[in-house]
Amino acid sequence: MAESVEKRQLTAADTDPRVTSLCSLRSRAEHVQLAGIERQITRGHPRTDLALYVFACLSLMFGATTSPAYADSLGGSRASLDRQNRVAQQHDFTYIQTPRQLKRFVSKGWLVRIRPNRSFRLNGVSFPYARPEVATFLQRLGAQYRSACGEKLVVTSLTRPSTRQPRNASDRSVHPTGMAMDLRYSRKRSCRRWLERVLLSLEGSGVLEATRERRPVHYHVALFPRQYTAYVSGIEDAPRRAIAAAGLDESEVADAGTDASESRDRSAAYTVKRGDSLWTIARRHSTTVRNLRKMNDLRSSRIFPGQALEVPDGG
Repeated sequence: MAESVEKRQLTAADTDPRVTSLCSLRSRAEHVQLAGIERQITRGHPRTDLALYVFACLSLMFGATTSPAYADSLGGSRASLDRQNRVAQQHDFTYIQTPRQLKRFVSKGWLVRIRPNRSFRLNGVSFPYARPEVATFLQRLGAQYRSACGEKLVVTSLTRPSTRQPRNASDRSVHPTGMAMDLRYSRKRSCRRWLERVLLSLEGSGVLEATRERRPVHYHVALFPRQYTAYVSGIEDAPRRAIAAAGLDESEVADAGTDASESRDRSAAYTVKRGDSLWTIARRHSTTVRNLRKMNDLRSSRIFPGQALEVPDGG
């Protein structure tokens, strides 16, 4: 089958009509709930009343929790398997049969190596490769999970060739396509609740299917690459649209999350866009390609649209 790779609380006071306008946008942004308040907005402490109110509204908009559209449990079902396989077919994904075929996909760039970082780790993963969008998903989810739970997210399985599937695997599993991953079931109840709430919300947004498997207990997550790429793009663009709609200047809002005395030691999240290179990103953030590679543990300068990178936060 041909491969087609997608590159791609503070309660706000109503003393300022611009702030009231911004807060009213919350309903428009509820589809990006639980994506986490982006770090460039949340750092530091507000230094002006206006900035404080704006920061509060953005926190509500991008950190709110709403009920998923159709997901109400992680029990799994035949319909869930149907959706996973249907999305794999829509993406024209191959069900990889052997380790040798997997290596060929890696050499073509259709699968990328998943490199653990300070937010997530791999445990017992035989083939540490997946679709590029899975790499982005794990980087983003891992950072949010560690911030919320104080522990690393643990990935126990990624792409598995059909000939290397465990005995209890479903014959309809999408692990051979590279779009699925398994996550460890935490011993901490609070961490399990947080992760399950996030997975249900994302499932309700139509970007993945998640199941709490019982034998052994873990979370199976099948990511829908195109849908997730569009979802992330919406998150990246939403704060700027909200600020503009409220008639505010971005510099006013920046004051709500920036402390100049600390900015030199910080990093910010950046999502790679089509046409980007490490050189252009480094230049834009007043750093070097070498520094970017070191910050993100990159073995080469190759990057792809939708990839999450850490960049120096200039404040």
